[in-house]
Amino acid sequence: MRNLVIMPAMAQNRERMNLGEYAEEATIIVDEPVRPAKHFIEANTQEVTLQHLKHECITPVFSKDNELTINHAAFVETIQDAAQSFFSGEKVEQADIRVSHIIKGRIPEAIHKPANQLLESDKTIYYERAAFSIDVPTIYETVGGNKLNLSIVGVRAYNQMNLYSKKVPELFRLAIGFKNQVCCNMCIFTNGYKDDLRVSNTSELYRAALELFNNYNPAKHLYLMQQLGNTSMSEHQFAQIIGRMRLYQCLPTGYQKALPRMLLTDTQINSVAKAYIHDNNFGGFGNELNMWKFYNLLTGANKSSYIDSFLDRSLNATEMATGINAALHGDERYKWFID
Repeated sequence: MRNLVIMPAMAQNRERMNLGEYAEEATIIVDEPVRPAKHFIEANTQEVTLQHLKHECITPVFSKDNELTINHAAFVETIQDAAQSFFSGEKVEQADIRVSHIIKGRIPEAIHKPANQLLESDKTIYYERAAFSIDVPTIYETVGGNKLNLSIVGVRAYNQMNLYSKKVPELFRLAIGFKNQVCCNMCIFTNGYKDDLRVSNTSELYRAALELFNNYNPAKHLYLMQQLGNTSMSEHQFAQIIGRMRLYQCLPTGYQKALPRMLLTDTQINSVAKAYIHDNNFGGFGNELNMWKFYNLLTGANKSSYIDSFLDRSLNATEMATGINAALHGDERYKWFID
């Protein structure tokens, strides 16, 4: 495997042609269609800015002692600072923030107003769930013909905490991995994911982020993804796997526990099947499908997950792809899915 390519930000500005002398002769022939923005997660989320989170959203508290939580804005800023510190000298982009499940309230002066008479200044809001992605585009590699940028993803869901208690260490999820620039699918690897990060303040959160970045092995992660492109499955095998994945959801609990976990929903499995036929980048209808494309069918379907389950399913997509890849070479653990 070749080394990661680290490109200084200034290199992108070199050798640009000076076309000023031709400007008057330039003619626009056709208007390019506006392409919809690609996001690392879709589902029921909406895009917001850091400024919106900081200045237009209230901060929830632990109701028993009125202690503040670490709000979404502080979470984003802390991880952004940690990324810029750890990847000093690289280009670290600003966070792409997605939120869902808005919690509405009112200021005291508006308690008795009818809902249809409320002014914007009368309302309070915060979001139950938030996720963000911070790209480091100067650290990248090409896998299966797709450019992957290093990316850091954070997830926060207040619904997974008891805000009716006294203040306790708060739950966060944080991952570092690679984002496929063709489709913005997130590729998450085991040693790049903290699924139970509990801290009491932003200083502890900052240190935990640095520890995660330091422990992550991008070369190993890239090697595993590159190996997926070396194995292919037939259409019959793909159909068998999709059928087994559908069957998995209906198995008795004891039987299911004896198998490797599979977290995708029926709807997402249907999305994998549809993408196999229609996806221009990763589909394989009528042909063999390599495991790199299969992996991206899984991660693409996962973009419909709610924020609070997104990273767990991202990791599970990696487990499924690498496990089935091993099963195609004779490994027993995921053999049930291909039999």
